[in-house]
Amino acid sequence: MSKPARISYAIVALLLGLVGMLHLATLALTTLFGYFALRQLSFGRSKTFGVTAYIIAVTLIAYGLFYFTKRAYKTLPEIADATIPAVVNFAEKQKIELPFAWSNVTDYADLKSLALNEVKDKVASLGRYARAAFLQFAMLIIGLVVAVSLFVSAKWEVDDDPDVVKGSLYSTVVRELGIRFQTFYSSFAKVIGAQITISAINTLLTAVFLIWNGYHYIMVIIVLTFLCGLLPIIGNIMSNTLIVGVGFTVSPNVALFALIFLVVIHKLEYFLNSKIIGDRIKNPMWLTLVALVIGEKLMGIPGMILAPVVLHYIKVEASRNKISDVVQEEPEAVKAA
Repeated sequence: MSKPARISYAIVALLLGLVGMLHLATLALTTLFGYFALRQLSFGRSKTFGVTAYIIAVTLIAYGLFYFTKRAYKTLPEIADATIPAVVNFAEKQKIELPFAWSNVTDYADLKSLALNEVKDKVASLGRYARAAFLQFAMLIIGLVVAVSLFVSAKWEVDDDPDVVKGSLYSTVVRELGIRFQTFYSSFAKVIGAQITISAINTLLTAVFLIWNGYHYIMVIIVLTFLCGLLPIIGNIMSNTLIVGVGFTVSPNVALFALIFLVVIHKLEYFLNSKIIGDRIKNPMWLTLVALVIGEKLMGIPGMILAPVVLHYIKVEASRNKISDVVQEEPEAVKAA
């Protein structure tokens, strides 16, 4: 491996570390998503067309998220009020013994009260994080703008810069960095693109099931199902818990039917994964879970989305270099440059 390549790997590792330590995951994720959207929306046509379609899409999505957030802020406590008593009452009627491990919880009535209060406190406390939310919103806006800038021109150096000597260490490192970032984006596009496709199919089938069985709060559940679908493994657990829980507000039979339906759907997802992703992304579940936990601890939910991307990128870069290539001496051409 050449010296410029080693330097480029060190810079990428440093940048990934800084993203985690400085809590810049929202900025990185928004930039990657934005660039991905621009590439898709351009349809291989002019960049002007892509940027115009991107601005329209971002405006529509921003309005949709604003509307959804207002609805969710009001609806989630209502879902808790309806779901938690229904689940607890069903468990109590079926004489299901639950291990009450908390000192202040001795029976089902205490469990119901505790669960309701926890959900309402979490929703009510959202306003306390206004400053942090504003900072993340600013990062999101910056990321969207940076994505457009990269799409329009992703050059690292100016061609007519008199201070840059062709074949110099700087020029060679910049070229290697371009390769590193192109590889990272390819990993992102491959992982996230497949995850979006699978999540969209899962959301569509779930929406049909919810409408067919007369679920309440359909709009909020559908949007949350899609957003949770972007989180591998854990996202499915979160959305499934919500769907089965709300099913109890209709009837216990609907909740059981929902559980069976979701199991079948996720078996279908295994088939979709093999067809959509194929053998290109093949990490064991335990390794993905470890990456998700580390990503959440370092960067929160954005870190969980980025974790499979980083994992795939590391695998691609590590697979690209043979052991003999890593330990061998630098080529004479590179030394001479």
